[in-house]
Amino acid sequence: MAEKNNTKQTNVPAESTMIEHMVALNRVTKVTKGGRAITFAAIMVAGDGKGRVGFGLGKANDATAAIEKGIDAAKKNLIKIPLLKGTIPHEQVAKFSGSEVILIPASEGTGLKAGGAMRAVLESAGVKDVLAKSKGSSNPHNLVKATMIALSQLRDAYTVAQNRGVSLDKVFKG
Repeated sequence: MAEKNNTKQTNVPAESTMIEHMVALNRVTKVTKGGRAITFAAIMVAGDGKGRVGFGLGKANDATAAIEKGIDAAKKNLIKIPLLKGTIPHEQVAKFSGSEVILIPASEGTGLKAGGAMRAVLESAGVKDVLAKSKGSSNPHNLVKATMIALSQLRDAYTVAQNRGVSLDKVFKG
């Protein structure tokens, strides 16, 4: 005979299913009259794996506190991106400061061909198949921001049709 489970089902907040990635953790040293003051700065990326992603910067005297602050900041500025069968709907180029990123949709099974900071952002967003290239500066701050700009500029066919005031057929026929 099976035992009855007495646990109650409650509404779990969306944050509990977030995918969190640490892009960079910097140890910052400030030389003062009393010696060296060491603090930490963490760049964090959080996403639900279903098209919502955000990034945040946390600074604190302790590494774990900086990471927590970064996660909280990332959850506060989530953006929604269109996903099409695990990839992005179209090619996108974006630039922030000295970093430039190029995102190209890939066929199913290709995988996530991206490095470093871009990979963390795309994994958190739930992108499964994409080709990504970075040019210029490899500074993680700038790469994360450029990737977020590229993702925020993505539009699916339905949105394009709505903005133009035409049918979906007209969007594809040009």
